[in-house]
Amino acid sequence: MEGDSRTHIILVHGACHGAWCWFKVATRLRSAGHRVTTPDLAASGVDPRPLREVPTFRDYTQPLLDILASLPPGEKVVLVGHSLGGISIALASELFPEKVAAAVFLAAFMPDHTLPPSYVIEKVRSATDTMDTEVKPQDPEGKLPASLLFGPQFTRQKVYQLCSSEDLTLGASLMRVSSYFVEDLQLQPPYSEDRYGSVRKVYIVGKDDLAIIEAYQRWMIENNPVQEVKELNGADHMSMLSRPDELAQCLADIAEKYV
Repeated sequence: MEGDSRTHIILVHGACHGAWCWFKVATRLRSAGHRVTTPDLAASGVDPRPLREVPTFRDYTQPLLDILASLPPGEKVVLVGHSLGGISIALASELFPEKVAAAVFLAAFMPDHTLPPSYVIEKVRSATDTMDTEVKPQDPEGKLPASLLFGPQFTRQKVYQLCSSEDLTLGASLMRVSSYFVEDLQLQPPYSEDRYGSVRKVYIVGKDDLAIIEAYQRWMIENNPVQEVKELNGADHMSMLSRPDELAQCLADIAEKYV
């Protein structure tokens, strides 16, 4: 996994998680010579804001957008979005297509450019048994998006089912209340074909994912064709924890090819 210091990979976490979930993969990529950035999105990880201070999906994604805005002219990055992070990297690609060498969707929600970005989330959620996961209103008026917290059973059986017991303990202790921001994303126009659509995309399928099952990952790929599809065998939803060596190698290969 020989690296090139010119390759800058940005790893974007999903809902309820933070930059911490990338610790194994970030370490492997950096040791191979890649530059790696792992932002905490708003109200996630060690970001101090509570969810109620993050009313829109753009507010939630702003830490990532700030990184892209600050890149020197001409620098291109590989954006990797996991789960809900797929919508974040899609928004970043819409706003900064010239700064994205490739957008990599890791078992992630991947919007198309004909429907609002909420569509893929709602379609997958409607067909997934989320067990003891809590989705509830934040305010009586419904002005804020509903909050989300993965339940212990859902986390253990469908998100971390192939992870070590240590990784499950770590995840359970660090998860925070988050949101799918569906109410806000329903109001947003589709990401455009000439901006988001122009960015080269790779989808990494988690073959044993029970949170966003393979059939729905494949449906999103059919719905919005990508340059390349890669597969991770034996990967649950948290492939960065359950299959860190394979995922790091996969991302290194993508960076080498597209940067």
